[in-house]
Amino acid sequence: MYAVPEKIAAANKASMETLLTFANTAFASAERLAALNLNTARSLLEDAVANTKTLLGAKDPQELVGLQSAMAQPAVEKAVAYSRSVYEIATQTQEELNKVLENQYAELNRNVGSALDQAAKNAPAGSDVAVAAFRSALAAANSAYDSVSKAARQVAEIAEANVAAATNATVKAVNTGAAAPRAKKAA
Repeated sequence: MYAVPEKIAAANKASMETLLTFANTAFASAERLAALNLNTARSLLEDAVANTKTLLGAKDPQELVGLQSAMAQPAVEKAVAYSRSVYEIATQTQEELNKVLENQYAELNRNVGSALDQAAKNAPAGSDVAVAAFRSALAAANSAYDSVSKAARQVAEIAEANVAAATNATVKAVNTGAAAPRAKKAA
């Protein structure tokens, strides 16, 4: 008789712990993003001051254009690095939250299985068919969840590979574009 309130209290405690884990993960992610943004803003300001000083020192328009071209490459590389960092933070946060959800799902399955076992023990004769049907539905739901989870991981891996390829192509294109004006100058 006392088992029900204890189970409810344990479930409430587990829910609060999960909520706290979610909140801590979200705050840690927000903190990392804020630090990244502050560092990026500081770096951008320092680069802007240095670039302005360099551009003001140009002696003719041709030198000015050459300086601007030379400054484009590091700016794009920093933008790509910033994007990679944001993507990394988002990916890590998602992985942490997924682990929590998977643990919650596993715990829910254990609890439902336990409750089903208890119900089967106390069920009237002839209810075996209903219990078996429920177990079968639970197994099908678990299988579907596993399939969807596996597909989601594969999609995330493909997306990550595509993001890496796109950023590498962008950096390569900027490097090629920045090298072309220098080659013309040398000729």
